[in-house]
Amino acid sequence: MAKAIILKEYGKSEVLKLEDITVKKLQEDEIYIKQTAIGVHFHDVYVRSGLYKTLSLPGIPGLEAAGIVEEVGKNVTNFKPGDKVGYITKNYGAYTSHRNLDHKIAVKIPENISAELMATNFSRAITVQMLMEEVTQVKVNDIILITAAAGGVGKIFSQWAKSVGALIIGSVSTKEKAILAKSYGCDYTLVYDQPDFISQIMDITNGKGVDKVFDSVGKDTFENSIKSISICGHLINFGQSSGPIEPLLMSTLASKSLTISRPILFDYISNSTLYKKMTDSVLSAFQNKKIVIPKLSSYKLEDANLAHDMLESRQGGGSIFLTPWKDYIKSFKGIIVWQMKFFGNILMQLLAVNG
Repeated sequence: MAKAIILKEYGKSEVLKLEDITVKKLQEDEIYIKQTAIGVHFHDVYVRSGLYKTLSLPGIPGLEAAGIVEEVGKNVTNFKPGDKVGYITKNYGAYTSHRNLDHKIAVKIPENISAELMATNFSRAITVQMLMEEVTQVKVNDIILITAAAGGVGKIFSQWAKSVGALIIGSVSTKEKAILAKSYGCDYTLVYDQPDFISQIMDITNGKGVDKVFDSVGKDTFENSIKSISICGHLINFGQSSGPIEPLLMSTLASKSLTISRPILFDYISNSTLYKKMTDSVLSAFQNKKIVIPKLSSYKLEDANLAHDMLESRQGGGSIFLTPWKDYIKSFKGIIVWQMKFFGNILMQLLAVNG
């Protein structure tokens, strides 16, 4: 029988309870997946706490996971039993050992990409792809400002933007995070609440300001994000983790002929053609090492509360995933193999440089 984390009430992590469930009959356009890795993100925490009331209770939380196809509906021709797949969904339901899934949102995972990597960082990476290649185009010599540069999306963003030749200024909340953000590719790192934040931006850009700002923080950073932009610049707000942004006057934009965007990922990936393009770009970035995720931490599905506690403590320093208890040992071995390959590639690069 399948097992799932059922959220029946909002609250602290102890409200996450493992229960037996019965998976509904497979529909014609669905695939049945045995899940091996389930991503844990702050969105899940906000849903559990009640900050986001986007999951009907009782319900199964979780937006992102990966696993093995065990059965396909009669209309499904692009997947077969044994295929390794990942997905993100706005309809939740990822915190489970088995599930049915609309085949249109599933992505076949190449052999050289781990299910654990896909389950923890696919949504982050496709968000970055959307921002860099769909909402706008980040190009060589662009000067960009990324808020929350030491966060999960920020670290991927910095690596990807560095690979195309952009100059990256990372905004962070502490000096410790500034060091971390710089290690992932930021050319400059600034603590966002310092009184000289704008003057530092202007010093770096020779008084011009940045070409593009990517702001996921919202309330606490938005004013400085506006002030940081050059004439005819572009501000992309894709999150409001610190709270909602105050209403903005059009005259504020007109003062420097600014453009502002508020993209929503699920609107972009609702177009199947665009979703495939975006997915192909992300998989290529993983395979070509534009994006490197060196640390993955695992918890049993039944210990989802502990995973949430670790995430909220902000002490883990990496990506967190759950694995259904029956697959725990197998999944953990997979991480070890992946990390050995990762560090082996770094060693080979160092030897090549020094050779």
